[in-house]
Amino acid sequence: MITTTKELLAQAEKTNSAIAAFNCYNAETIQAAIAAGEKANKGVIIAYGERYQDYMNIEAFAAFTKALAAQASIPVALHLDHSYQLETIKKAISAGFSSVMYDGSALPMEENVKTTKHVVELAHAEGVFVEAEIGSMQKGEFSDEEEGDGKLTDPAEAAWFVKETNVDFLAASIGTVHGMYKGEPNLQLDLLHDIANSIEIPLVLHGGSGTPEDQILKAIDRGIRKINVNTEISLAAVKTIREQLNENPTIHLSNLMTAAQDHMTEQMVRIIEVYKNN
Repeated sequence: MITTTKELLAQAEKTNSAIAAFNCYNAETIQAAIAAGEKANKGVIIAYGERYQDYMNIEAFAAFTKALAAQASIPVALHLDHSYQLETIKKAISAGFSSVMYDGSALPMEENVKTTKHVVELAHAEGVFVEAEIGSMQKGEFSDEEEGDGKLTDPAEAAWFVKETNVDFLAASIGTVHGMYKGEPNLQLDLLHDIANSIEIPLVLHGGSGTPEDQILKAIDRGIRKINVNTEISLAAVKTIREQLNENPTIHLSNLMTAAQDHMTEQMVRIIEVYKNN
């Protein structure tokens, strides 16, 4: 069934858990995420990044996801991840996304606030929820995200930003990276605690790939309700494709992609089970 990101995060708040937001960009990733949600009996968020528009049309992506969600036994939400252009956000709203992320984290604070407020006005007028980001994450290994400076989120600044913009969810920078870690992961959990105490909206953790389970669970206990995962799933699929081609260089494409999808589903189930925080 199709639902909204806000509804999923509200349920996560009640159960002290987090919802997995899987970055998807083709049929296999979407199908794997929904299948994983059904196997784990937990709702999922299908996240589409602005940078994938040249690879998969945003309207087609939305239509495909909604068609599968309508047949699914678990709630599925459609979310626009890391968008920098108002035009993309308008397309996502028209296509039926339930939430959009405007990422102005690289801008001066005043400019970030001004544009985020405009996005909130556009989105809320159509019943769409908005995620924003304060702070900036560094780029790890194997990521296709933009490079950030690693600035951590200031709790007082976060509280002011949320009040000024009226956003619905906030992505906080607490030491995770986009992609896989180059060194030892070290989430700033005390900082996360302070941020959570300074605002009253759900917190989002970007950079779920490679983050140790114990730190993930501590982050959930401190208020994280949505966790984005991308690179870890991409690597799993690429590994499977490489192995299949080594075994059979002339394998049919349908069988190759089925194997990749099945492996992604397995990895996603494992992640969703962790995020349940049982």
